[in-house]
Amino acid sequence: MATSNMNEQKYLGDLEDPAEDEEELGTSMSLIDHLEELRWRIFKCLIAIAVFTIVAFIFRVQIMNFLQSPLPQQAEAFGKPGPDGLPKLVVSGIAEGFTVFLMVSIAAGTILSIPVLLYQVWAFVSPGLYAHEKKHAVPFIFIGIILFLMGIGLGYIVLRYPLEWLVNFASSNFTELITANSYFTFVAFFILAFGVVFELPLVLTFLAKIGIISGEMLRQKRAMAHVVMWIAATFLTPGADLYSPIFLGVAMSFLYELTIIFIRFAVKPDKEAIA
Repeated sequence: MATSNMNEQKYLGDLEDPAEDEEELGTSMSLIDHLEELRWRIFKCLIAIAVFTIVAFIFRVQIMNFLQSPLPQQAEAFGKPGPDGLPKLVVSGIAEGFTVFLMVSIAAGTILSIPVLLYQVWAFVSPGLYAHEKKHAVPFIFIGIILFLMGIGLGYIVLRYPLEWLVNFASSNFTELITANSYFTFVAFFILAFGVVFELPLVLTFLAKIGIISGEMLRQKRAMAHVVMWIAATFLTPGADLYSPIFLGVAMSFLYELTIIFIRFAVKPDKEAIA
């Protein structure tokens, strides 16, 4: 009886398809290969950030002076500007000065390594894209970098106006001790916000490609959109100065018109969504 059961199990084992086992093994190895490649891509991104952070830390004084130059002289609470003529910021702890230098260096290193990061992302996802998807992806990456840098540049130009208003607003009643941590946090969020806003044309173009919006819809609502954007610009800027809303309003109108141009070239008319 035991011998019969053993023979039956052996017979059933012979009926199993060996190709199925090989397919499962191949799929498992393929997944492992993808995870291994992802690990190395992430590792290379971290190496790039570390290298550029070290370079930024070497030039930390120049970077700090560049970021601090929009700060008005009235921000110097002690009346003793530094040797470079810039107001001296306040640190409230023994290690805060080093920490601020390190955080600014990491932020600058990350921004400088953006081309490397985007290349690593592209190298990882490109094997799974179709030819027509690759054709659009490469220009989108380069345009995205250019728009991001344009946004950061405009944010840096506009930064001095809200800073001057915020510093002078209560200067007759208070003595402001502007800490290095609070100042550079404000500067980082302000400038990066402009960089992110300048990516809106690519986001809207992608929505047009998947049929959620269309270029015709944006053209029909152009007048209303510009009015809404200019009204929003007066509330989005942190200060109450005159120049910041103008800069932001012009930038948003420019981005809106640029989106229409992008959609015209990236989306075929017969595939545009009808709003």
